[in-house]
Amino acid sequence: MNIILIGAQGSGKGTQAEKLSTTLNIRHVASGDLFRKAIGDQTELGLKAKKYIDDGKLVPDEITIAMVLDRLQSPECANGVLLDGFPRTIAQAQALDRGLNEVNKLVDCAIYLEVPRAELLKRLSGRYICKAHQHVYNIESNPPQVPGICDIDGSELYQRSDDRGEAIQKRLDIFFSETIHLLDYYEGQQKLVKVNGNHSIEQVQKDLTIAIIERAGQH
Repeated sequence: MNIILIGAQGSGKGTQAEKLSTTLNIRHVASGDLFRKAIGDQTELGLKAKKYIDDGKLVPDEITIAMVLDRLQSPECANGVLLDGFPRTIAQAQALDRGLNEVNKLVDCAIYLEVPRAELLKRLSGRYICKAHQHVYNIESNPPQVPGICDIDGSELYQRSDDRGEAIQKRLDIFFSETIHLLDYYEGQQKLVKVNGNHSIEQVQKDLTIAIIERAGQH
């Protein structure tokens, strides 16, 4: 199955995607990781993307779509993928559908992790990330065993500048004014599944797994 995970910053999207990819044996593909890998490997698409990133510009949809499709056709994605962070707009979703159609693939379902805005603000203000591998912690719901240190690799934890103050509000404004329209798009295709993300990590993982298995049974 090819699954899209939709959720505002702080909804637990990245955490759940990592767990789901293991549970379902499908590859977790985050758009940011795609860029970093392509640039690091100095692929043709990576070099094109780097020019835009270095200039502080958004990478054009056609380059991002090409990266996603290239990833989808790799052997390790034969069982499907869990897309995290892409698409973000209806234009990107439409371009993704066209690209997938050309290689005889499709989006099987889009899952929206619903979390109230007040809870998102609370989570983001307490979020810390490790410098080595971007493992995510939260001082309230998922604190590290040793304050300021990653449990997994021992690197220092830091708080992103856009997880503070007005920057958080702006990021959420963009999600709820722009990305939220993806729900209508996938609802129209009868592919949207909503899951309450305002529970414990374990409960949300269980609900997501059940929702996906039920969806798979409909095909």
